[in-house]
Amino acid sequence: MAEDFPVVSLDDDARHAVELLARRRLPGLIVTRPDGSPYAVLPASQVVRFLVPSYVQDDPSLARVIDEPLADRVADKLAGVPVRRLLPDEPREIPVVNHDDTILEIAAIMARLRCPLVAVVRDRHIIGAITASRLLELAITPH
Repeated sequence: MAEDFPVVSLDDDARHAVELLARRRLPGLIVTRPDGSPYAVLPASQVVRFLVPSYVQDDPSLARVIDEPLADRVADKLAGVPVRRLLPDEPREIPVVNHDDTILEIAAIMARLRCPLVAVVRDRHIIGAITASRLLELAITPH
């Protein structure tokens, strides 16, 4: 079930991570510790939240008054920022499943954590990931 999936480390450049998300149209990225073990999943929606200034999040009507050239440069604030700064301050449970977990076990973790993807591990090493869309594809395919 697991597919090859890009990973980024906590200290990788956030701009690179976002380019990876955008180019491959990924629902998120797996973030690893320095030893390569899974640390977190960075959902694309969290990156979008980081890009939108807090005052615009508080009052979305302000987005209309920001001129397009300024809006076009919003991603520039990611240059030189480590991926760890895009993650929520509060530690969350890591969405990790074992390589031999069933579709239902994986779905239960995705649902409980509200996560668009999970890291698949074998002997504490990442061997791939399963996205929600891949899980749904497997669920509807006759076996």
